[in-house]
Amino acid sequence: MITAISWVPKGAMKTLPEVADPLLREDIEDILRKRIMERNGDDDSEEDEIMEVDPLRNDDEVAKALSAADTLVKKSKKASSDAPLEDLADGLKELDMDEYDEEDEDVDLFGTGTSSIYYPSNEVDPYLLKDKDDDDSEELEDREINPIDSVIVCGRTDEDYNYLEVYVFQEDLGDGDTNLYVHHEIVLSDFPLCTEWLDCPLKGGNKGNFIAVGSMDPAIEIWDLDIIDAVEPCLVLGGQEEVKKKKKKGKKASIKYKEGSHTDSVMSLAWNKEFRNILASGSGDSHIKIWDVATGKCNITMEHHKDKVQAITWNPCKPNILLSGSFDKSIVMRDGKAPSHSGYKWLVASKAEVECLAWNPHEEHSFVVSLSDGTVKGFDARDAVSNPSSESTPTFTIDAHSKAVCQVSYSPTAKDLLVTGSEDKTVKLWDLKDNQPSCVASRSPKLGALFSVSFSEDSPFLLALGGSKGKLEIWDVLSDASVSQRFGKHRA
Repeated sequence: MITAISWVPKGAMKTLPEVADPLLREDIEDILRKRIMERNGDDDSEEDEIMEVDPLRNDDEVAKALSAADTLVKKSKKASSDAPLEDLADGLKELDMDEYDEEDEDVDLFGTGTSSIYYPSNEVDPYLLKDKDDDDSEELEDREINPIDSVIVCGRTDEDYNYLEVYVFQEDLGDGDTNLYVHHEIVLSDFPLCTEWLDCPLKGGNKGNFIAVGSMDPAIEIWDLDIIDAVEPCLVLGGQEEVKKKKKKGKKASIKYKEGSHTDSVMSLAWNKEFRNILASGSGDSHIKIWDVATGKCNITMEHHKDKVQAITWNPCKPNILLSGSFDKSIVMRDGKAPSHSGYKWLVASKAEVECLAWNPHEEHSFVVSLSDGTVKGFDARDAVSNPSSESTPTFTIDAHSKAVCQVSYSPTAKDLLVTGSEDKTVKLWDLKDNQPSCVASRSPKLGALFSVSFSEDSPFLLALGGSKGKLEIWDVLSDASVSQRFGKHRA
């Protein structure tokens, strides 16, 4: 299934992403040793002896991995040391050329000299060199991403593993043709629950191109999208401490987390576009944390919810205002500049849980919340009161779907255009003009339950859809006549 979708701004990707250097055997062994330690756990015993891990003796899975690494190294060394002349000699022996009839001696089977059939190395063979250049050229062409291309990152999981898929979408190839393909993948260590693009310059310069991933693991992984075949994230926020002590036999291991870490799944992420080093996270531990990704530290922890924090979002007009929604059926608005203030709270329903939140990018006081009962409600932040004791009155309510509305997204340019995606397998477009919502279009895209719907910032009528069937679809909503008639004037 596709669990999360993030658009990458056009031009943010390098034209030719770099390929990561392959890991050495020592690096593989170190990674596997850490995983063994994490699996074995830690306790509060007084033993100071460092755990000695002999993967080849104590762990079959690790032994196989390291053995394979050894084999690859040996093959690599052998391939580089074997002489081409020996390979050719072995090949001639297999053909048994010495047994050919002597009457064919005058027939020049191989030409007048060996230079016409083989060369001491591939590097000096003009034919192979040409093929190599062609292959390199094709490989570079496959890796190339044009500044006008759209890039979409999807969190994905299947029966075998969890990963990110980095798609390239080319809108105009002539005659209205489009092209969507997977550029590269990033293997993850756990089930991805949410993703968030950010451009904080973690590696120097003025900008960066990174994707943050929240998963079932309390750690938040941040990956460099300009690196292909990376096996480890460039930064990890929180997570478990590395285990260094032996467990006492028969004693249950206790888990220790890094300072400031979440202690449960990371269910929501929100990057602050104004303060680019700031990333907010909501967790199953009911806490919200504000991270400084430049230092990798948690600066603020908020504990105003009593259940899992399913959704968080910064106000695009007032970037110090953070909105959060929880399974405790409440929405809380907090000011990041006044963390000691308890904030403002809305109780959204007696039974339904919060699924998603979105600020209206065209009206700084308006936001919507989608719920597990299929409804979508609009609120005005100016109506907020501190700690209300009863359910808050929304500005509008839409009975949008028959099942949970997993995600909502505003068009960045077409005022009042909202999309909703649901577990009922449908996606709907709404006109919210004057707080009198009306459904403009509805589709059943055959993607299964829709977990992710998101408008592009650069092409505001392009909508990315993903769901339980694991397929990504890009829908130009202006191709629908009703949408084009009502919102076509906002076309760029």
